[in-house]
Amino acid sequence: MISFVTRYAASIYGVLSGFDRIRFRGTQRLLASARGLGAFLGMQKIRLNDFAAYVTGVTDRIRDEVTSASKQAGVPIEYVNDSSVSKEELAADLAKRAGRTTGLRAILSAVEPCRTFFVRKNAHTGMIELANRPGKCLHYYHYWLDPTLGPCHVRLQTWFPFNVFVCVNGREMLAAELTRQGIDYRKRDNCFPWVKDVDKAQELLDAQVKLDWSGELTRLLSASHAGWSQWPGMDRAPYWSAEQTEWATDVMFRSGGELTRLMPHWIEHAMVGLGCGDVMRFLGRKVPADGKVHLNFAGEVGTDYVQRPEGARVAFRVNSNGVKFYDKQCSVLRVETTIANARDMKSYRTKEGDPTGPKLWRPMKKGVSDLPRRTEISQKSNERCLESLAAVATEKTVGELTAKVCEPTKWKNRPVRALNPLGADDLKLLRAVGRGEFVLNGFRNRDVRAALFGAESEDAAEAKRQSAAVTRRLRLLRAHGVITKVSKTHRYQVSTPGRELIAGLTAAHAAQPKSLQTPP
Repeated sequence: MISFVTRYAASIYGVLSGFDRIRFRGTQRLLASARGLGAFLGMQKIRLNDFAAYVTGVTDRIRDEVTSASKQAGVPIEYVNDSSVSKEELAADLAKRAGRTTGLRAILSAVEPCRTFFVRKNAHTGMIELANRPGKCLHYYHYWLDPTLGPCHVRLQTWFPFNVFVCVNGREMLAAELTRQGIDYRKRDNCFPWVKDVDKAQELLDAQVKLDWSGELTRLLSASHAGWSQWPGMDRAPYWSAEQTEWATDVMFRSGGELTRLMPHWIEHAMVGLGCGDVMRFLGRKVPADGKVHLNFAGEVGTDYVQRPEGARVAFRVNSNGVKFYDKQCSVLRVETTIANARDMKSYRTKEGDPTGPKLWRPMKKGVSDLPRRTEISQKSNERCLESLAAVATEKTVGELTAKVCEPTKWKNRPVRALNPLGADDLKLLRAVGRGEFVLNGFRNRDVRAALFGAESEDAAEAKRQSAAVTRRLRLLRAHGVITKVSKTHRYQVSTPGRELIAGLTAAHAAQPKSLQTPP
């Protein structure tokens, strides 16, 4: 992101990175599986034949409690019978008409799909057993304007296992805190085109990552349903996990016109110059040295472009996770990483249930304890995407980009040959050093060696020969200003002119001459 901000420093007012929308899930883990629920029913001496009557009675009790609490609060329950109705807009309208500006603003109810339990006969054993299957039940939505979490809502499933969902918005939390501290800002939708103190705003966004989310979410659950801990099996706080997180980096441009001018260049780069390997690298996935998706990868990788009334959006996805960029409110470029499947990522941690055991790279948990790691991955994903865009928006032609490197030069008073940017060997070298995973931390001789020659040779003499060959090629790129050496390290970084060159060559290599295109 440094090169992006540096390149457009004159046009950028500030940058803010932090949570956008977060969807939390509260689970009572004993009740979340058929085995656990069966054990609970056994402790309560409830037979499976009596399960339907038992859970219906529990649900009726919860509904009575919610109805009674709504009357005491003076907030009537509004039943929603149309799935096309926006519950957020309806709740906002009800709150406005009733003049409720703080605290509990509205309560809605709706019958919606859920995962729940049924008693079914096992075809193999002939015995009845609990089965976790899709179903439908009544859900309650409590909409709040909370002093800490801002506008948010709690969604309760009234049938076993009583899953709870809480949706909050980090940008709304920021707005509430800026107002509390008397810091001026302009807000449109859920982004900030201008903030008087950008550094302080970023500090407040960083503090959200360290918030005691389990405590705050449990507090909000208790405010919505005071008697939840007395419900069957709910004698302990729920296990809170992040079902889906959106981490957004907003680049605030001083002028919407400048952003409008740049967007077409970035869109063309994304749709023409980036392949599946680049998309996977944005999200931190390892890609073989040849840049192709590994044959063992069984997921989906894709890129799509949408032109909306409010602006253009380009989205990259790997399975159910993705990163996208779009122009937001004319003068804000937003890059946003969405993580819906945390297990596609890795975190360095001990095994669950063994806090004193060895730490290893394991699949990341959805639990709120792994939120810092999730935000770290999301921020790096946003930075990789911005660094890729930094090299694109140039009005130079490919001829102008390559003119200088196509001429011989000197390196420490010694002659150096010209580059042949469209030649197979030099193009392969340029693509090797321009790979997405090298954007943040740079690359070493061995990284380029793997990209050019594949797996390291077991023959020591051959490995030494390859290393020397890469050293000569890196010296060639340094002489032409394509890369620079990181001081006091063995790492290199692609320079800004080098990124422009690589991006231009990538686009040119993928383009099809108009004369060869099929007429429309």
